[in-house]
Amino acid sequence: MGKKRKQYEGELPAAKKAETAPERPKRTLLGWKEKPENGQESTGFRNREKVLVTCSRRINYRFRHLMLNLVSVMPHCKKDNKVESKATKGATLNELVELKSCSSCLFFECRKHKDLYLWMSKCPNGPSVKFLVNAVHTMEELKLTGNHLKGSRPLLTFSSNFDKDPHWKLLKEMITQIFGTPKEHRKSKPYHDHVFVFSIVDDHIWFRNYQISCPHTETDKIDRGGLEKMTLIEVGPRFCLNPIKIFGGSFGGPTLYENPFYVSPNQIRSLEKKQKAGKYAKKVKAKTRRKMHEMTNPLETDEFADMWKE
Repeated sequence: MGKKRKQYEGELPAAKKAETAPERPKRTLLGWKEKPENGQESTGFRNREKVLVTCSRRINYRFRHLMLNLVSVMPHCKKDNKVESKATKGATLNELVELKSCSSCLFFECRKHKDLYLWMSKCPNGPSVKFLVNAVHTMEELKLTGNHLKGSRPLLTFSSNFDKDPHWKLLKEMITQIFGTPKEHRKSKPYHDHVFVFSIVDDHIWFRNYQISCPHTETDKIDRGGLEKMTLIEVGPRFCLNPIKIFGGSFGGPTLYENPFYVSPNQIRSLEKKQKAGKYAKKVKAKTRRKMHEMTNPLETDEFADMWKE
């Protein structure tokens, strides 16, 4: 008979752990997202600001071009169809903002094909501001030499006047939230190559857009000390905002601030018409005075007037 196989009395070796590939990090639109060491995902704040840009019907072509210029320099905005400028436009716009998953709204309202009003609102709870837009110059009109990347994030700069009064502080915060492109937005590029300048002059907000230009070499690298030679080249557009009222709600609500120096364009046009009417009245009075003067001071008859008629 064959020999029995000896039984192994020692401990069996531990089973080898299954060798598997390490877990792949989650892929996002912005690249690979690695998990933190503690295993919990970061719950930090992420700016998800989106702005709805629309206008009223019967808008002028210059004002429409201004709106399109702003759309081109704001990659985080969404464009929508025209809205009828009625008393119920606030509810309509709030519904559109909710359908488009936006949090703010820029509404260009045109009156009489001459006057442009800009509504800047945080939806749906407010606040909102109504501006009169003056000194409009679009990119097509200016034809400036500045040029920056489409979709790049802007730097926002404000004059020191914004920190004086409470209503200017509120406007500064609203402009920062609406015009500032969120970080890592899917339509934006991770560059800062232009500046939005907001300055207060004569109680008006003046807007300018500048390209940041740095001297480059052939290898597309900035020269040593090149940042000191940095220059600003204007791109456009240009416009001026005259604040009229600040409301507590979205497109309405309690009035938080009212500009005491605001004069509506209708009053300005009526004053101009009165001045022109005054000129015509002066001419009529001058003619009547001349006739009265001729009647009171008639010319003496000339004795040689009929001498050659015979």
